Amino acid sequence: MKNCILHQLFACTDKIYGSTVIKHFRSVDDFGHWWLLGSIWIKDDRSLVIRTWPTLNIAYIISSELADRTNEILKALGIVSSISCVAFHKRTTEDNYLNFQKSKGCASYVGFNGGNQRVFLGPSCRMGNIVHEIFHALGTTHEHTRKDRDKYITVLSQNIKKGKERNFHKKEITNNLDHPYDLISIMHYGRFVFSRNGLPTIVTHVKDEDKVRYMGQRFKVTKLDGKKLRTLYHCGMCSLWCRPNRSNARVNLHCLVSFVFPSFPNKPEQ
Repeated sequence: MKNCILHQLFACTDKIYGSTVIKHFRSVDDFGHWWLLGSIWIKDDRSLVIRTWPTLNIAYIISSELADRTNEILKALGIVSSISCVAFHKRTTEDNYLNFQKSKGCASYVGFNGGNQRVFLGPSCRMGNIVHEIFHALGTTHEHTRKDRDKYITVLSQNIKKGKERNFHKKEITNNLDHPYDLISIMHYGRFVFSRNGLPTIVTHVKDEDKVRYMGQRFKVTKLDGKKLRTLYHCGMCSLWCRPNRSNARVNLHCLVSFVFPSFPNKPEQ
């Protein structure tokens, strides 16, 4: 039983974006109408609404095969926690939890699916990539698949590897959360991702050279990344939330704290 000091102090007026997914699945082998889109598993439905976790304190386990990367994973979880009202704790008996497993590449289901929800980490998954996958697990989709993306980028389908086109399909997903398009989001692809000929798969209409240069970066969580995650989990400026009464318990008053947006020690990776 969680000993919550105080769950909510004010009646917030934040918009509610929560919903339910049409289908749940437990295994990466249960394809059905789900597709692997780059680093995420998502239903082949362009109007899909992603389901958020039903708790703000999410349990996790780390496979023994990733023992040498435990500190890196914990730091990534800490980064996500530091910019949101979502906390993480080591699993005891929880039915729903994140399971970090060793794999060849980086991948995650999108949003809450329940039970043993795996996050796959390969040798190439550095700090920024791990944060990227945790964002997926919490319900955040790729920025470049937003329905309003054509105002900011053009996808050059003729340069995309065969079979990878779905990675660039626009999704009519509601968790854009009415926030501005973020070209340098940690959830955005870079210019040459899945290129079949060395030419760009994404070009931008934005004139800001820094944004163009850092599009696809995996070394920093942007302010908009944090803002979207906080909106997704109703971390309103008027809300007071708490963690379980454990040795690491603490209370955050979001109308008083200023969030830190850390840079990672790794260079951008595609």
